[in-house]
Amino acid sequence: MSELRWDPLKQHWVIIATDRGRRPRDFLVEPEPSEITSCPFCYGNEDKTPGEVFALRPSGAANSTGWKVRVIPNRFPVLRIEGELNSRAYGIYDVMNGIGAHEVIIETPDHNRGLSELSPAEIAEVLKAYRSRFLDLRRDMRFRYMVLFKNHGQRAGATLSHSHSQLIAVPLIPPVAATELRICREHYAVKERCLFCDLLDFELQSGDRVVREFPNYVTMTPYASSFPFELRLYPKRHSHDFALSTDADLAELAVALKDMLSRLKRVLRDPPYNFILHTAPPPQPRLGKPDFWSSIEYDYHWHIELVPRLTAIAGFEWGTGFFINPTSPEDAAEFLRSA
Repeated sequence: MSELRWDPLKQHWVIIATDRGRRPRDFLVEPEPSEITSCPFCYGNEDKTPGEVFALRPSGAANSTGWKVRVIPNRFPVLRIEGELNSRAYGIYDVMNGIGAHEVIIETPDHNRGLSELSPAEIAEVLKAYRSRFLDLRRDMRFRYMVLFKNHGQRAGATLSHSHSQLIAVPLIPPVAATELRICREHYAVKERCLFCDLLDFELQSGDRVVREFPNYVTMTPYASSFPFELRLYPKRHSHDFALSTDADLAELAVALKDMLSRLKRVLRDPPYNFILHTAPPPQPRLGKPDFWSSIEYDYHWHIELVPRLTAIAGFEWGTGFFINPTSPEDAAEFLRSA
C-alpha cells in the first residue's frame, strides 16, 4: 500500500507509491548526444570566457592553461554584481534590483571526465574552490545567501557538457533555505538540539536508508524522498557552515562524494541530476534583528542534496504541492548499497 510521508525539513507531504514499484532499469535515460565542436571550458580556450576570479594552478599566468580548477563569472548571469539593491514597494508588490553574483566553477580541464570520474584528490580541489568562493563572496554585505549547485546532463539543465558547477549569491534568503532555517531554529528553541543531528541519530540506528557510512560523513536516502533515488550527504559531526571545513574535512568529503556519485552512475547508468549544497547564510548582522542568527551555530547543519532527474512534475504535483515517488527510499538505498 502507498504511504504519505511528512518531510519535517521541507514541510511538505510526499506520496511513496510503492504499488508502482519502479526499479533502476525503469529509469534508464538514453545518453545525450553532444554537438559542441569547441568548448570554452577546455584548455586553450581561456580567452573565450570572462576573466577568472579564482583558479588552482601549479604554474602559469592567470587566464592561461595549467589550471586544475577554474572559477569564472557566468557570461550570462541571472544577477549582476554592479549596483545597489534599491528595495522598494511597487503598489502591493515588492521589487529590488537584480544584484548578486553568478559564477561558474570549471571542475577539470578534461572535457571527457565528469565529477564522478575525478579522483578524490581532484574532487577535494573542487571543494576547496567552493570554500574559497563562499568565503570571498560573503564579505559583500549585499549578499544574504549563496546557492551552490551542479546541473549534470541536459535534462537537469546543463547547457554545456564540460563538467562544471555554479554559485549564485542572492540578496535575500531563498524560500527553501528560509523554511529549513526557520524549522531548525524553532526545533532548537524548544529542544536545544539540532534537528539534523536528531535525524542522523535515528537514521544511523535504523540503517534502512543508509547507503554508505564514513568516519565523518554519511550518505542516505531521505525518509520522505520527493523523487526516486534522491540522496543526502551529511557530516556526522555537527557543523553549520561548509565554508569552515578544513582541508582534512574536504579530503574525506571528496571520498564520500565520489562514492555517492559513482554508485548513482553504476545503478542508473549516469543519470541527469542536480545537486545543491545547503549551508548557513553569511554571518552578517541583520539591521533591527540583533538576535536573528544567534543560535545558527548550534541549530543548523550543512548538507548536500542530490536529485536524479528521472521523473517529471505534472499537474497533480503542481496543483497540490505533493510529490509522487514510485520507488521507496528503502528500496533505493538497497540498490545503491549493493552497487
